[in-house]
Amino acid sequence: MSSILLTAPAVEPLSLAEAKAFLRVEHNDDDDVIGSLIASARIHVEAQTRRALITQGWRLTRDAWPAAGRLNVVPAPLKALTAVRVYDGGGNAASLDLQSFVVDTAGSAIAFAPWAVAQPGRSVAGIELDITAGYGDAAGDVPEALRQAVRLLVAHWYENRGLATPGAVTVLPATVAALIAPYRMLSL
Repeated sequence: MSSILLTAPAVEPLSLAEAKAFLRVEHNDDDDVIGSLIASARIHVEAQTRRALITQGWRLTRDAWPAAGRLNVVPAPLKALTAVRVYDGGGNAASLDLQSFVVDTAGSAIAFAPWAVAQPGRSVAGIELDITAGYGDAAGDVPEALRQAVRLLVAHWYENRGLATPGAVTVLPATVAALIAPYRMLSL
């Protein structure tokens, strides 16, 4: 299943003022750099955990419905299912009734009766699901461990702004890895 970001988060899990206080930066010369590091750290934590920290809109595509009638949704946590479309062989989309689906926000999954949903007519990306994912609309809605991971990444990258040498392996700092470990969604 591929995922396409439709609506980016409106805020970051860490404000510029919070980041500057954590970094002990009292000037405004690096505000753009620090702002970019905050966004990059959020994206990195999201990629490592397969979670959306702040509310975001995503489009998920699938080739076929799973026979078990359950779709595990990434990125998590799933907040809402907003649209479902199935494409016929000619590439025409048909919207499905959202009442045919049960949204399991706790398990970040969507359940349905596999025999009751329309089957796609094209073999690749025949199904599109639009979802809303994330912990909430404000930085305070994000679990503190993940916010701390963002802080530590921003600090690490701010202090180590030099170019990586060819062949060097970039490793996630151990403290960041430990903070995000309980939130990682592993695929089997």
